[in-house]
Amino acid sequence: MTLRYILTSILTISITTSSIAQVKPLRLWFNKPAAQWEETIPVGNGRLGMMSDGGVLRENVVLNDITLWSGGPQDANNYEAHKSLPEIRRLLLEGKNDEAQQLVNRNFVAKGAGSGHGDGANVPFGCYQVLGNLRMQFAYKGADSSNMRYQNYRRELALNDAVASLVYQVRGVTYRREYFTSFGDDVGLIRISADKPGQLNLRLGLDRPERFQTVVENNVLEMSGQLNNGTDGNGMKYLTKIKPQVKGGKLTVSGKEIVITDADEIIIYFSAGTDFKTKNFESETQRLIDVAVKKSYTVQKQAHIANYQKLYNRTTLHLGGSKGDDLPTDQRLSAFQKNPALDNELPVLFFQYGRYLSISSTRVGLLPPNLQGLWANQIQTPWNGDYHLDVNIQMNQWPVEVVNLSELNLPLADLVKGMVKPGEKTAKAYYNADGWVAHVITNVWGFTEPGEEASWGASNAGSGWICNNLWEHYAFTKDKNYLKEIYPILKGAAEFYNSALVKDPKTGWLVTAPSISPENSFYLPNGKTAAICMGPTIDNQMTRELFTNVITACEELGVDAALKTSLEKKLKNLPPPGVVGSDGRLMEWLEEYKEVEPKHRHIAHLYGLFPAPLITPSKTPDLAAAAAKTLEARGDDSPGWSKAYKLLFWARLHDGNRANKLLQELLVPTLDTNMNYGAGGGVYPNLLVAGPPFQIDGNFGGTAGIAEMLIQSHDGYIDILPSIPDAWKASGEVKGLKARGNFTVDFKWKDGKVTDYRIVSQSPQKVMVKVNGEKKEITSTR
Repeated sequence: MTLRYILTSILTISITTSSIAQVKPLRLWFNKPAAQWEETIPVGNGRLGMMSDGGVLRENVVLNDITLWSGGPQDANNYEAHKSLPEIRRLLLEGKNDEAQQLVNRNFVAKGAGSGHGDGANVPFGCYQVLGNLRMQFAYKGADSSNMRYQNYRRELALNDAVASLVYQVRGVTYRREYFTSFGDDVGLIRISADKPGQLNLRLGLDRPERFQTVVENNVLEMSGQLNNGTDGNGMKYLTKIKPQVKGGKLTVSGKEIVITDADEIIIYFSAGTDFKTKNFESETQRLIDVAVKKSYTVQKQAHIANYQKLYNRTTLHLGGSKGDDLPTDQRLSAFQKNPALDNELPVLFFQYGRYLSISSTRVGLLPPNLQGLWANQIQTPWNGDYHLDVNIQMNQWPVEVVNLSELNLPLADLVKGMVKPGEKTAKAYYNADGWVAHVITNVWGFTEPGEEASWGASNAGSGWICNNLWEHYAFTKDKNYLKEIYPILKGAAEFYNSALVKDPKTGWLVTAPSISPENSFYLPNGKTAAICMGPTIDNQMTRELFTNVITACEELGVDAALKTSLEKKLKNLPPPGVVGSDGRLMEWLEEYKEVEPKHRHIAHLYGLFPAPLITPSKTPDLAAAAAKTLEARGDDSPGWSKAYKLLFWARLHDGNRANKLLQELLVPTLDTNMNYGAGGGVYPNLLVAGPPFQIDGNFGGTAGIAEMLIQSHDGYIDILPSIPDAWKASGEVKGLKARGNFTVDFKWKDGKVTDYRIVSQSPQKVMVKVNGEKKEITSTR
């Protein structure tokens, strides 16, 4: 048995008592086709994705494969960089941060093109890309395509079974389509039917914007190609197959299209693969279709739903009834903004949609969700669709533990394992330090070098921050085998900071240098601006947390006593979790600089409040108050992902009403797709969060925030309803949320008071719980 099989089995056993389907099905639905991609419906099985626009005459289904990346492995380290380190640090100590930044930009960034400044499709860094477009053109008997009329149109996504559907009528005939990416046989399926025989007529085509060829072989559409690796052009290979299975009617081939006439039913099978981890991907792509077509559609759908619901049904949430579902989702969002009190179930839908997106965009053994999960419709995805290590990939993983999807953290651990060896080279090249380090961006190829611009690319916190996510999986599961597996990663990250920290002569503290506070900058006394600094608060907090976790791991595993002692000594000389400035706010830097952008979207210096447990209202009230002042000064309006982060901060500060205000503002509808770095974030009609553009971290951050309003377990006890807003107090019920220590928690409340709760673990054990303001020790049940 593998460690992952054992872990998944344990998790499944631990949640059995709380597995229950939603009483009322949750769904997104619309009464018209999508006018733009941000209105389409996403389905996915952790590897394959589809997004359909639901067109009546012409439908486009965007296809994705989580592994499809351009670029390739590279070594962009500047091995001479460390020679500039003494001079950079000297300038920082002299307060000449602007001059230090100039030197960093010359000698302390990645060699070559780096990430292509976010346009990396054709450089070695690469980007996540759309797989292709399945194009369907429909014809209707007796209907004029130039003036087509249809009635009773409805397309929807049922979260409870991960099946999208479409129904409409043309000239008295009812047409239906169903879409899902199977959690059974790992293919995509589209079933097209009508309530009268011989009514289905369509043409099928398959393409993508570049680097493809499409042929029809044995009545199967095949598209293949090779992406650009940024050097010789010979990057990742891919293959996509579309096989229609027709009842009644006729199937013919016309050039590079398949034509189907007068059919009763059509089932379209979508299979794809790349050579990212599967060298025999061509034969595997064919094998998946061969297996799938031997089973009936009903059997396929049943297996898909059963496998999906093993994950989805673990957790339920109810916040009282509403009639919001009577409105199409786009109209529902607008109505919610006018009167949120009338639709408490919209936050429930958004919460479970986040869980749905997690389940649908990652799976054990593959990759974690990228900036767009697995759904992209472009060759050059925004910001490369990569993994940003200064909040975005971390936010993608924040909900999975507490919402009972713990095993979905494992793909992140795999990605980080692939960063360790490259990160060791980067640590030596730039800092002449031990261990491994990663900066602000990474990809599937293990990029760890600084970004190509000091103002955003020089963050030291990337590797330490990602270790927080890895540690949380252990904190929630208490799985010692997993801890043994990730310990070398944690140890190597701690060894880097242990080796690279320098003494700040003004305070005597050990700090990072050079670094930045993502992605912010400040004014110097001479009026110039800079981002490069010594010891930004996030680095200090992150290093403190990482050292503490590695010390704990050494104790629990009984290893590395010398390292443990060394870290304990260093811990005493690290800066405190935060310093309160003269204005009452938590300082972002060692110096009390003035921000260039007071409303900046990043609030990295509150890392100690969330995700780290270093600042809490009960243990550090002064720092908690300073964090609240920081949030007030930053303001609420921001890109969608930033609103989600602020929601989490206010939940940790036990201000449920402020957290709920952020949630309501996160759910402001938008159709904007411009790259936004300021105010105005919201959600698209399909509930995907807009920066804009679409960034899935806002969905995951919002789901984590809702969970954090209902339960917290980071402060040494399980706190039930720590941040419930007034709007939710009337009544509610939760089943299947998780707490650290591998506890499963169910509870009900009325008028803001918990009326019933149950805490379950694998074996009965004592646990501290806070209920209705009272702390007490109880014994969990099995």
